[in-house]
Amino acid sequence: MVVSVNIAEKSFGNNVLYHDLRLEIQDGEKIGLVGRNGTGKTTLLHMITGEDTDYDGTVQAKKGTIIIGSRQEHHGFEDQSVLEYILGDLPEYAKHKHILDTYPEKMGANNRLMHDYSDSLERFSQLGYFEVENEILEALRAYQVEESMSQGPLKNLSGGQKRMVELVKVQRARAHLALIDEPTNHMDFVAKKAFLKWFKSAREAVVVITHDRDVLQSVDRIIEIRDGQAFSYPGNYDDYLRINAVKIGSEVTQFSLVQRRISNLKENIIRFRRLKERSRDPGTIQRFKALEVKAVTELAELEKTEMPTFWIDRESVGELNEKMGAAYKRHKAKNIKVDARKSESESSRLLVEVRKLSLGYDKPLFADISFDLREGDRIRLHGRNGAGKSTLVKAVVAKVQDSQPESTIFDGTIASEKELKIGIYEQEIDPGYLPLTLSQAIEKAYMAKDVPVSDQKVKQLLGDYLFNPATDGDVPLSRLSGGQKARFQLMNMLAGDPQILVLDEPTNHLDLPSIEELENALETYHGAVIYISHDSYFARNVGGETVDVAPLPLPYYNM
Repeated sequence: MVVSVNIAEKSFGNNVLYHDLRLEIQDGEKIGLVGRNGTGKTTLLHMITGEDTDYDGTVQAKKGTIIIGSRQEHHGFEDQSVLEYILGDLPEYAKHKHILDTYPEKMGANNRLMHDYSDSLERFSQLGYFEVENEILEALRAYQVEESMSQGPLKNLSGGQKRMVELVKVQRARAHLALIDEPTNHMDFVAKKAFLKWFKSAREAVVVITHDRDVLQSVDRIIEIRDGQAFSYPGNYDDYLRINAVKIGSEVTQFSLVQRRISNLKENIIRFRRLKERSRDPGTIQRFKALEVKAVTELAELEKTEMPTFWIDRESVGELNEKMGAAYKRHKAKNIKVDARKSESESSRLLVEVRKLSLGYDKPLFADISFDLREGDRIRLHGRNGAGKSTLVKAVVAKVQDSQPESTIFDGTIASEKELKIGIYEQEIDPGYLPLTLSQAIEKAYMAKDVPVSDQKVKQLLGDYLFNPATDGDVPLSRLSGGQKARFQLMNMLAGDPQILVLDEPTNHLDLPSIEELENALETYHGAVIYISHDSYFARNVGGETVDVAPLPLPYYNM
């Protein structure tokens, strides 16, 4: 056992996040931590690392355990070089490096200093630190952080690049337990392959918060945070789906029985009262009074039963028996409601035509890209980060909106129908929205597309996307979680009933039920879809033609 967590209660104000949450992490174990957005997954990791101590309970680590976690914010580290930042979190590195760098000049014949130097030299070698800088630089290159960036300050990196730096830091720390929040967000397929290779072979225990099903297929166990508690599922994602369906099916059945018993008790109480009132016999009156009191007492106890959160994946729902399936549909957890325009015709008219397209800035990124986008089409843009996928998407959007593409190099053609409506899901929210409250941001998104939106419609949208219509509308967009921002982006994309949807890594930050709902909506969506995704499950479920966007070979640049 590496860490044992026993939390009686964890609260934020009046909101109880956990109650009686218990879990253990074993040596070398690979755990996927899942749960609906807002259930406290990141908070749990902060409690394990010791960043959050405001709770009733205990978090105990085995003596001598080194725990390392990935940071979300880098305040106080921004001016450090990337290499210095990573090295600074390596256990014992700074201490021994200081001795090795400074003692040769000052130790002379001092036996104590010579002894310390010898010990540090031996320990430095044991830890493999003589080659660690080269190893770090190589690992960073695998995640597309080149050496020139590694020598520069952390503040010069993008958010995605900083996430890659955090991964390298965790991988090189030689800790006993590594805690990583959403490791594959912003990763392309090559970087993800490199991460999964490390993840599977790592000697340390690793806990990842993730809803990336490719990663979840590689874990030893899945822990789900649900209803303030931790539920453990041995095995990988496929095992989780199978066990979860059985578990939730049983819980739904039990809850249905409780609800039926509550209904029966209410009927019985009314009946006992009527019989008591009609009777003239004191003994009969007393008997019905006792039955009424007993029923009222049992009812009061049963009404304390809170409905658990029930979610079963779509395929597993189809395998439930008829009775259990009906009960699940009555009590299943509320999910986001993605209202995409449904197919009403078999029309497949041509919307966008791309021919022999080359784009770039100081030099071309790619060349000779061609495809047609018709109603009902699904096109996946596939390629490494930096290959030009987002540049291609922006150019298509610009042409559809009759504006000028950002790229300074433009060769080929993009033609489209006039006055097409397009909805865009981007990884990063437009900064102009961040100072606004959520309600104001929704209003702005609809007004930008000349779609009137009432206060009532805003509240409806808040409810449809799992926000609290009474309170969340007044929360600044900048204070929302990653999952909440993702749900706002979906709302923004679908405003105005667009004919084309453009999605850039839409599964980042979304929980499993929300991803499934998005996949379901895209399945019946009548319009065309262009998407970028390195989630193989999402790509398989959405389908469509794959367009490879590959960087040009070096000889091309020298022409």
